[in-house]
Amino acid sequence: MTTLVSQVKKSLFLRLFLIFGFTVVSFFIIVSVLLQNINQESNTIDSIPDFFTRNVESIIEDIGTPPNLSNAMRLADELDWTINIRNPIMRWSSDPDNRLNVDESQFDRSLSSDAEVRTVNDEGIIHVNRRGYEFFLYPRARDEERINLFVVYVGVALAVLVLFLNYLMVNRLLQPVRMLRQGADRIQKGDLGYRVENTSQDELGELTDSINHMADSLQSMLEAKRQLLLAISHELRTPITKAKLRMEFMPPSKEREQLREDIEEIELLISDLIEAERLNDEHAVLVEEPVVLSEFVEGVASQFSEYEGGLELQIEEDDREFVIDKLRIRLLITNLLNNACRHGESNPITVKLSFEDEQAVLEVIDNGEGIAEEHLPKLSEPFYRADSARQRNTGGFGLGLYLCRLIVQAHGGDLAIESELGQGTHITVKLPPHPPHHG
Repeated sequence: MTTLVSQVKKSLFLRLFLIFGFTVVSFFIIVSVLLQNINQESNTIDSIPDFFTRNVESIIEDIGTPPNLSNAMRLADELDWTINIRNPIMRWSSDPDNRLNVDESQFDRSLSSDAEVRTVNDEGIIHVNRRGYEFFLYPRARDEERINLFVVYVGVALAVLVLFLNYLMVNRLLQPVRMLRQGADRIQKGDLGYRVENTSQDELGELTDSINHMADSLQSMLEAKRQLLLAISHELRTPITKAKLRMEFMPPSKEREQLREDIEEIELLISDLIEAERLNDEHAVLVEEPVVLSEFVEGVASQFSEYEGGLELQIEEDDREFVIDKLRIRLLITNLLNNACRHGESNPITVKLSFEDEQAVLEVIDNGEGIAEEHLPKLSEPFYRADSARQRNTGGFGLGLYLCRLIVQAHGGDLAIESELGQGTHITVKLPPHPPHHG
């Protein structure tokens, strides 16, 4: 018995089979009982002899000969039977409707010297002939339709109850599936620290363990990648610093300036990598402080006023304060405007700041070369460039928009990119009044 219970606990398919079997057997029993009750006859000929031997003699004696009609009526009501009494000068019945025509009854068998069973319309009646009086006794008519409907209602109610129990059992079995779906969604969104609670020992429990192990592996690999990247970035700072010092002792030349630009590019790449990994850490801490956002955005954007295509600022005047990390939001605006200037093809750039409910909406719009639609979903991925043939001095390292996305997410906001090839790019950033973990 213990082994069977253990097998049931460990097999989802076996439990589903048992639920299916329970449902089928329950419906079979309900339908069988329902049909049996609907088709059951309210009166059978075979039941009359037993009734006669137990009761008919006393009934006739209570009625008497000559009959006491008051006693006959009382007995008819108590027994729920129809009693007809006849002799040559009287015809009396306890029920006026007389649903059975006893004159058409036919002999079936004898019960005693003065009693017999007759049949009419396939129903049995008792006929007693005593001292010149004829007594006809048979059950009163029952409302068969009412009885049948009651049986049908009871059967339907039982069927609904069985289906409801079936639903509860299947719903409980599928609870781990919903937990797995929730866990997969959270892991897919980057919450690699989330683990699905395992509440079963069957196939779904094994699948839950597999998903948790997969998340463990992913988290370990990404953490190893992160640590390696940070270590390399930090270690590169030392030789770069040495190279910069040695470069200072070089005589002025074109090669020296080119070398300076290359070293500064490498430094910028390392800084971006370190900043990206810091923001990618779920425990990253923002240096939060309240600022008047409209003044802050205007101050950062005004640094690009010398852009040859012209910079148009549409800043909504609003004195409300937003809690932000000023250094990182400055980096966000600077990266967006750098991209707009780099790919704006000397066309005007528009910077808008408006407020919707409690959110701030920052928009950077250029009228430059634009981006093909197939590249838009991947633009904010690390090291992704829409044109792999671009040189680094025009296409960057592919970290700018990735950093922008991380900064916006760290502040609890959203970043959306819209672009059309040859028409320009429209980037929209929505920021809440304060980061999600602001105290």
